[in-house]
Amino acid sequence: MANSLDSGEDLLIICKPDVTAAIEDWIDHLGSERRLAERTLEAYERDARQFLRFMTSYEGEPVALRHLESLKPKDFRAFLATRRKDGAQTRTLARGLAGIRSFLSFLEERGEVNAAGAAAVRTPRLPRSLPKPIPVEEAKAIVSSDLAFEDTPWVEARNAAVFTLLYGCGLRISEALSLTSASAPKEGDKSLKIRGKGNKERLVPVLPVVIEAIEAYKEQCPYDLSGSSPLFRGVRGGPLNARMIQLAMQKIRSALGLPDTATPHALRHSFATHLLSEGGDLRSIQELLGHASLSTTQIYTEVNSAQLLDAYDKAHPRR
Repeated sequence: MANSLDSGEDLLIICKPDVTAAIEDWIDHLGSERRLAERTLEAYERDARQFLRFMTSYEGEPVALRHLESLKPKDFRAFLATRRKDGAQTRTLARGLAGIRSFLSFLEERGEVNAAGAAAVRTPRLPRSLPKPIPVEEAKAIVSSDLAFEDTPWVEARNAAVFTLLYGCGLRISEALSLTSASAPKEGDKSLKIRGKGNKERLVPVLPVVIEAIEAYKEQCPYDLSGSSPLFRGVRGGPLNARMIQLAMQKIRSALGLPDTATPHALRHSFATHLLSEGGDLRSIQELLGHASLSTTQIYTEVNSAQLLDAYDKAHPRR
C-alpha cells in the first residue's frame, strides 16, 4: 500500500527507521489482511503519527522501537491529556487510542514491544446518544406501498417490502437484504429465522402484513426469484444494494417532512421503541433484536422516558 502520510519527511523527523518501517508494515497488514477501508487506514496512520510526535517531545529525541518496548499507562494518559488540552474531542481521543493500541498490538505479535500499558488505559467514555425512532403514524406511512415515488411499480413494492421487514420484524437492513426466496417468510409462516451479527441465529415473529408486502413484491418482480437466489433485486436483476433503500428513504423523508435521522435503521429503532411503549418486555425485545447484551437494549427505555417527559412538557396545563 502506498504511504498516505501527508509528508514522508514528517515520520523521518519524529521516528527512527525501525519505527518508520514498522508503521508501513502495520498499515500494509491492516489493508491487505484485515481489509480496512482507505479512510480508516488514513485515520489510524494519522493517530499513530500524532502519538509518535508526542513521544518525540516526551523523550527528547526521535522515537525508536526501544522507546515503545515497555510504555506505561501514565505515558498514554499524558498523551491523551495533551490532546485534550489541544482541543481534541472525546470521540477523537477514543479513536486515537484505538489506533495506537492496534499498532502496539501488531508490534507485540512480532515480539518487539509489550502492549500491556496501552491496554490498561481506560478508553475515554463517549457520550451516549439516544436512538431516534420514527413516530408511529409516519412509520406506518413509510411501510405503505401507497407512496408512489418510483417510476416502476415493482420497485415501489420492493421498497415497501424491505421497509416492512425493518419495522415489522426489527431487522437490520443487511439482514433483510440477505434473505433468499427460500428463506423468506411465506403465507402461513409465524416466524422467520435470521442469522445476524456474530453469526447468531434468532427467530422473530412475522406479522401477516409483512408476508403480504413480500408476496406483493414477488408477484410484480420481473426476475426469477426461485430457490436460493436473492429475494430483493436491483433494477438490473442483481442483488439489491443497501444504498438504493437509503435513497428511497430520502425521498420519503422529504415528502413526509421527517428529519435526517429518519433512516432505514431508524425503523428498527422504531420497532423496539414502539413495542416497549406498548408494554413489551425488555428481555423479549433483546431477543427479537438479536442484542448480545441487555444493556444494549436498555437504551430504548431511555428513549421512552425522554418521549414521555417531552409529552408532559408540551401537554401539562401548568407548563
